[in-house]
Amino acid sequence: MDKSLKRESLFSSAPVWKAVAHLALPTIVSQVILVLYNMADTFFIGQNGTDAMITAAAVCMPAFMILSAVSNLFGIGAVGVISRANGAGNPEKAREASSFAFWGCFAASALYGLLCLLFRDPYVNLLGGGSPLVHGFAAGYLFWTVTAGGIVTAENTLMGHLMRAEGRSLAASVGISLGGVLNILLDPLFIFVIFPHGQEVKAAALATLLSNLCAFLYFLIVHFVVKTRGETRLTLKIRKAARDTIREVLTTGAPACLMTFCENLSYAILDNLMARNGVPAQAGIGVAKKINMLAHCIVRGMSQGVLPLIGFTYSAGMRKRMRSAVRISAGGSIVLALLCTAVSFVFAMPLVRIFN
Repeated sequence: MDKSLKRESLFSSAPVWKAVAHLALPTIVSQVILVLYNMADTFFIGQNGTDAMITAAAVCMPAFMILSAVSNLFGIGAVGVISRANGAGNPEKAREASSFAFWGCFAASALYGLLCLLFRDPYVNLLGGGSPLVHGFAAGYLFWTVTAGGIVTAENTLMGHLMRAEGRSLAASVGISLGGVLNILLDPLFIFVIFPHGQEVKAAALATLLSNLCAFLYFLIVHFVVKTRGETRLTLKIRKAARDTIREVLTTGAPACLMTFCENLSYAILDNLMARNGVPAQAGIGVAKKINMLAHCIVRGMSQGVLPLIGFTYSAGMRKRMRSAVRISAGGSIVLALLCTAVSFVFAMPLVRIFN
């Protein structure tokens, strides 16, 4: 059977549990790896650095994760529009949505990176990096990960969303996982071998930038290979999108963007509150936040993986199949979240000690 027909049958006729598993499991795995690579900087800096260095990476996490909010605005929005367009047999709208999402994300992440450069010092202070011991490390980390690497980081995540929109969950997960695995491998190489002692934060930031760049290049290669074979309805070329398409992308992606933004705003506020208790307290809460991300990202992987199936079945009029997909994915998310909560309660101390 032709690959495109196999993907369409996955959306329209495969058992619902099988379709959910096929789409969601690779995404969950990639999200777990994403958490691990977010933890990697903190872990390896902690092996050779100071509390101030650990705190610098921790206070910059909300600023770095704002890039994820940008990706969600355009990526989640595009997934909803593309999957509904495919279900309704409207490939032109799918192409419009993918083009707008790609270039909209590019422009928004570039603007955010520029603002971080222009207002770097006050932004770092606002994030909780006002201590003289922390500020310099945090400002450097912010520059390399957001100003220099923000575009490829945001586009890396966006391309994963676009590929999932057509049912290419495995290819999307390989790309996200590639960035994570590379970061985990490059961190010790940069921190312990290439860069001298005292530059652990800069080394970790450059490892993050390079790993995300490699993942983005992977996504571009896969896209153009698939396009050459005529197996995609997506395009990355600049093209005019209808107002309705733009509106649907932005309104569909806005809740996911707002959720990610508010989550990281709460982290920034917490860092600011902890700053009055000293750098060690900030370092400790930074480690706890990284561990806390695990349950959230697993459930997010489930929701992102199943979204194309829900959008396709809704547009195709398969309401019973759509409701089954929602029930199965929601039930699975609750079970996974409860499991993560139990592990965090039982193994709280051993988990924290990993980073010190």
